[in-house]
Amino acid sequence: MRRSSKKSSSSSAAAGEEQVNEKQNRKRKGVSTNLTSRKAQRVPTKAVSKEIERIDQLFYTYADGSSSMIDPEGIETLCSHLEVPHTDVRILMLAWKMGCEKQGYFTLDEWRTGMKALRADSISKLKKAFPELVQEVTRSSNFQDFYPYAFRYCLTEDKKKCIEIPVACELLNLVLSLQFRPQVEKLINYLKHQNEYKVINMDQWMGFLRFCNEVMI
Repeated sequence: MRRSSKKSSSSSAAAGEEQVNEKQNRKRKGVSTNLTSRKAQRVPTKAVSKEIERIDQLFYTYADGSSSMIDPEGIETLCSHLEVPHTDVRILMLAWKMGCEKQGYFTLDEWRTGMKALRADSISKLKKAFPELVQEVTRSSNFQDFYPYAFRYCLTEDKKKCIEIPVACELLNLVLSLQFRPQVEKLINYLKHQNEYKVINMDQWMGFLRFCNEVMI
C-alpha cells in the first residue's frame, strides 16, 4: 500500500511539472509572438517617419527662414525646379491638394498633407505625381470642389468676397479652358467688353461653370 502511494505521488509530481513546463512554453511563445508583432509594427513606423523627414527637408529647401513658410519667392523657385511656370494650373491644383488657405504661401502642415497624399518626398517624385493629380482634379466630383476653391484662393484679403474682372478672366482661362475652350473664350470676351461689372462674386463665378456645362458651342 505504501509503495502504491509513493508511485501516485511521483506521478502527480511529474504531471505537475509537465503543466508548469507547458505554461512556461506558452508564455515564451506569447512573448516571442509579441516581439515579432512589435518588430513588424516598428518597420512601417520608421519608414513613415523617414518619409516625413524627407518631406520636411524638401519644404525647408524653399521655405523662408523668418516666416517658416514657402512664400511667393520660394514658390517661384519650386516651380523652376519643377520646370513649370508659376502660373501653371498644376500649381493651383497642388495648392488645392495641400488645402492651402493663403494665396502664394505654403505652410509646413499644408505641405505635409499634400506631399503625403501624393507620395512625393522629392522633386522628381512630385513631377511624376502631376499627371495623376490632373486626372484627380478633373474628375467631376473633385472638380466641383476645386472650381470654387480656385476662386477663394484668389481672395487676397480676409474679408474680400470678390475678384476683379481681369483676375476672373485669367482664372477662367486657367481652370476651365482645358475642358471648355470655346465657352471660356466667349465668356472672357464678354467680360472684357461689358461695362456693368467691375468685380465678380462667388455666385457669378459658379454661374460661369453652369454656363459652360449647359451651353454647347
